[in-house]
Amino acid sequence: MTVITNIEDLRRLAQKRVPRMFYDYADAGSWTESTYRANESDFQDIKLRQRVAVNLENRSTRTKMIGVDVAMPVAIAPTGMTGMQHADGEILAAKAAEAFGIPFTLSTMSICSLEDVAANTTAPFWFQLYVMRDREFVGRLIDRAKAARCSALMLTLDLQILGQRHKDLKNGLSAPPKLTLGNIANMMTKPRWCMGMLGTKRRFFGNIVGHAKGVDTMGELAHWSNSQLDPSLNWGDVEWIKKRWGGKLILKGIQDVEDAKLAADSGADALIVSNHGGRQLDGAESSIRALPRIVDAVGSRIEVHMDGGVRSGQDVLKATALGAKGVYIGRAFLYGLGAMGQTGVTKALELIHRELDLTMAFSGKTQISQVDKTILLPGTFPV
Repeated sequence: MTVITNIEDLRRLAQKRVPRMFYDYADAGSWTESTYRANESDFQDIKLRQRVAVNLENRSTRTKMIGVDVAMPVAIAPTGMTGMQHADGEILAAKAAEAFGIPFTLSTMSICSLEDVAANTTAPFWFQLYVMRDREFVGRLIDRAKAARCSALMLTLDLQILGQRHKDLKNGLSAPPKLTLGNIANMMTKPRWCMGMLGTKRRFFGNIVGHAKGVDTMGELAHWSNSQLDPSLNWGDVEWIKKRWGGKLILKGIQDVEDAKLAADSGADALIVSNHGGRQLDGAESSIRALPRIVDAVGSRIEVHMDGGVRSGQDVLKATALGAKGVYIGRAFLYGLGAMGQTGVTKALELIHRELDLTMAFSGKTQISQVDKTILLPGTFPV
């Protein structure tokens, strides 16, 4: 049996166990995938200062994200179709996050519904909202998130239109997958995945089917989805959503300082420096390079988080050193889920936590609150 020692081990195992279209959906970017690759590789350019002869007893990675106590400054990012990586994937990931003591964020485009996750967890979770043309549906979705006792709403601002993702187009991505000869042949090589899917009733977008007007079948869902992303989304809508929600609000998809200032002006509780995992504007700057400028511009006015390219605890530490108060993992937990279900998500979190703790110690720090740019080698990190 393969010994799992890092996130890359989980990725390779997930690639073996998850049908190609869903693995590619998770592990791909838009167009040439240059931003997708830069998100990860730009972390490697940042070097750490190794310190010695420091008392390293009593270390702690505990902190807060928007006032919530967390075991480490990490949350599970909202990812679409998580329940296609593994049967009941959103429920399993939420349970793993709850047990570990970090936030879980459910995507609008999840397979398991808000109600499914609420019924199978005890800790409040966060909900990510896409704004659709059908604002009545959006309002009901916000109300459902309240009823599911979600403790924060995460509004995604960078998906007014869909980026061109070549692999998804070539694979004919859909949930559930279309039963073409190619898809059937590929799924036959993934018996664990197939058995899991046969054992669950959750195989379509649970937050939408049966809830959106005129969407009661998969055929109706496809037509609805293709027409509902709203290119007219603007800062006035943020104000309406904030008022309708009435609770903690996180704005996701900020890459530019001017947008960060508008986010701070909006009264949101946090923003996420994010390029949607390199899945929208190919050629955009990596999140870790954009992070310091945004922290410098608005970090005293709004909590700044980040996502994109995080594959290790070292990445979490570097982002924290550059001012992030929270770091989100998407692909890292999806690899664990696809590889081993809930056990795999837990393994991913354990790996990241151990790497974070050890790297913090080698950098001469014992508390995550002590971490700042002084742990980084000058000249190797963006300013």
